[in-house]
Amino acid sequence: MAPAQARVAPHIGTRNAALDHARSFLTLVVVLHHAVIPYTHFGHTDAKSWIGFDFVVAATDSFFMAMFFFLSGLFVWPSLSHKTLATHIHDRLLRLALPFAIAAVTVIPIAYYAIALRHDPDLTFAAFWWKTVTVGPWPSGPLWFVWVLLGFDLLASLLHRLSPHLLDPMNRLSQESFDQPAKFYAFLLAVTAAVYIPALIYFGPNRWFEFGPFSVQASRVLLYAAYFFIGAGIGAAHFSEGVLSSDGRLAKSSWGWLIATLVPYCLMWVLIYIKRAILGNLDPQPIWYLASYGLFFVVFSASILFTILGFFLGSKRPWYLLDRMQGDAYGIFLVHYPIVLWLQYWLFDYDLPAIVKATIAFVLTVAFSWALTAALRKIPGATHVL
Repeated sequence: MAPAQARVAPHIGTRNAALDHARSFLTLVVVLHHAVIPYTHFGHTDAKSWIGFDFVVAATDSFFMAMFFFLSGLFVWPSLSHKTLATHIHDRLLRLALPFAIAAVTVIPIAYYAIALRHDPDLTFAAFWWKTVTVGPWPSGPLWFVWVLLGFDLLASLLHRLSPHLLDPMNRLSQESFDQPAKFYAFLLAVTAAVYIPALIYFGPNRWFEFGPFSVQASRVLLYAAYFFIGAGIGAAHFSEGVLSSDGRLAKSSWGWLIATLVPYCLMWVLIYIKRAILGNLDPQPIWYLASYGLFFVVFSASILFTILGFFLGSKRPWYLLDRMQGDAYGIFLVHYPIVLWLQYWLFDYDLPAIVKATIAFVLTVAFSWALTAALRKIPGATHVL
């Protein structure tokens, strides 16, 4: 068997437009998710709400972070195969650790100060910042993804050091699924169900591991690890001959996968109705409920992952907005949170329909965070981080 380094060499340095489009699309989904949360019918924090946003949040929360980990994992094994360990870790520290450290003391306090002002209009930012970093709580918002991804990257570095061929069986399965994506889908579903359902039953849906700005949802950390390393297995070698090939079956069957997402998503909402209308929001939730919801959750996550990737892999049309956003997508993810929270703070007192408020928050957040990222990337050396 040829070494992994030789097998992946032709693909290093070549951008994959479909994956770039998927990543930029997910960035917009993140912004949309945060833009509509205050206007959901259940748990809204604004006087205006719309039940349709609950359907949006239930869908986005069920897949987008797992898919981010999956896309990130696709590139880790080739990087480890073509760089020294020291170079790879240096790049990851620069790309992940540095922005997280900076954002934890700037972006996050600025974002949550908007919420704190609603409860205490006389609170100064200096007092809020000092309390956040000394006493807490010190939430990380969506930036928890960055430090968790760094942890997965460091773990992958260790595993690759121990055995560069560790993911070869998964990569062979990817190749075998070139014209049978359902085979890899079944594998993805089996692994994610095995790690997520027991964790959901044990920890429940609301528990987080927290230490200062370092936090992660307890029931999902193994799910995210599974998506990351399964992505690494696909990307380890022979990418153009595997399940994510633009010439493979998946690229020609995205509409079929879309239908497959609707069944588990509808069943999730059946369970949500049972929880609210019949069980009366029991806490803790019954084991049968958590197990059922966890199963539908992982089926929906896997199905929509294949739907989105299949769509962009098979799409031949140009995506001008997503192409232009590609270089700035990571920066938009990092800086958008304070922008959306302050826009929602400003919109709070206006008597506007929930849909109008959410639309304003979404459009302006994309515009402002994109402009800010573009400006930051003009700083010498910033493109190595953003």
